[in-house]
Amino acid sequence: MKLIALHQLLLGITYEKILGNQGLGVKSLRLDSRQVEPGDLFIAMPGYKSDGHLFIPKAVENGASYILCHQLPELIDDKICYVVVEDVRKASGRLVANFFGDPSKKLKLIGVTGTNGKTTIATLLYEFFQKSGFKAGLLSTVENKIASKVIPSTHTTPDIISINQLMAEMVEAGCTYAVMEVSSHAIDQMRIDGLDFDGGLFTNLTVDHLDYHHTFKEYVYTKKKFFDQLKPEAFALCNIDDKNGEVMMQNTRANRKSYAVKRMADFKGSILRNSLEGLQMRVNQKEAFFRLIGMFNAYNLLAVYGAAELLGFNQEEILLHLSSLEPARGRFEIIRNPLNQQTAIIDYAHSPDSLENVLKTIVEVKGKESRIITICGAGGDRDKTKRPQMGAIAGKLSDLVIFTTDNPRSEEPECIIDEMVAGVDKEFMDKIMKVTDRSEAIKIAAKLADPADIILIAGKGHETYQEIKGVRYPFDDKEKIHAIWH
Repeated sequence: MKLIALHQLLLGITYEKILGNQGLGVKSLRLDSRQVEPGDLFIAMPGYKSDGHLFIPKAVENGASYILCHQLPELIDDKICYVVVEDVRKASGRLVANFFGDPSKKLKLIGVTGTNGKTTIATLLYEFFQKSGFKAGLLSTVENKIASKVIPSTHTTPDIISINQLMAEMVEAGCTYAVMEVSSHAIDQMRIDGLDFDGGLFTNLTVDHLDYHHTFKEYVYTKKKFFDQLKPEAFALCNIDDKNGEVMMQNTRANRKSYAVKRMADFKGSILRNSLEGLQMRVNQKEAFFRLIGMFNAYNLLAVYGAAELLGFNQEEILLHLSSLEPARGRFEIIRNPLNQQTAIIDYAHSPDSLENVLKTIVEVKGKESRIITICGAGGDRDKTKRPQMGAIAGKLSDLVIFTTDNPRSEEPECIIDEMVAGVDKEFMDKIMKVTDRSEAIKIAAKLADPADIILIAGKGHETYQEIKGVRYPFDDKEKIHAIWH
């Protein structure tokens, strides 16, 4: 394995001091002290729940040769090299990029941020590049891809080492483009620092992650930082039908471009027909049919169209490829019962806004005789303010609601369900059922549904597990409904 000299890793980094032997070179970078091996550099990263500085002794015990920190430990080991910086998060972005040879500069890298739509837009852009004859990389909530190779995903945005390692593999595989979802957590924790973005996309902002950001204003400001950091040669493409779209562009140095359905914009779309088969749309005066459904997907398609055009692709080529693309896994994914054509829709909707968007879309495209049977829950150990709001929306827009578990984590499932039911308007209470077991909830929905009805299984989408009391059990909504129908 090639060792990298410390002075190479510190290029572009202002450090306060270096103590100890700089050694022969760095073998690997580690954020987890338990994974440290001799020759490694341990990054003592301040975390949301714990501080990496507390684990310096463990990293030393496991053989770390180098430590990046902002505060020296009480016990200094003279066999180890300590690099002291003012801000470990800020310094690590540059250091990690240096270690992997600055891979993001060798790719056309596009970041997608916002509350809803990130996964669909990122996936569609990736698929578009691949269909256009280019190898591309994808970092998303559902999965990571290096050209056609699939790597399971654990976070919306991986840690800073994983991001750069994956991008280095993309470069090695011959990728020209890379698309990544950029979460507010990743922006706040500087996991994207040191990356060279060629474009940024903003989808929309609704109340989410207030368990982390505390206020909506802080959430908006965090998202805005991504656009503030873009280089002048990049583009900032924002949805200006969302009032925060213009906020995102206020201070950016990047080339500002907009997309919208309701307002005039650089990339303007209008829906001509919306059905369960797809969308007939006019995009910048050209008509096309897309296999995606609903107003929210009209915005997603516009974002992809605009980004592709800003990257130099021509209109006809963009529309041709986009018209053949399918939705991302677990994003308004339609499944038909082969026996009676009963319809189920699996969607990741796990916030009030996303649940409302999905339900309103189903209301628009369903037949007059069709009922909507909604199965939904809410995640434990997350923003509790969403629960009654989601309950109210499900009760209002569905004909029957089965409240059930999502990922309860450390919380009691029944308490989460009760908090959702508490938001349901009294006039809709006769539509409500409470079934704690998610498998049982899906079985009951399938049994109660007539062939013309639509079952919405919301909240988990692409996920293949259910987290209960610290344990992840296999659970896939799509597999469950298939098993019931076959």
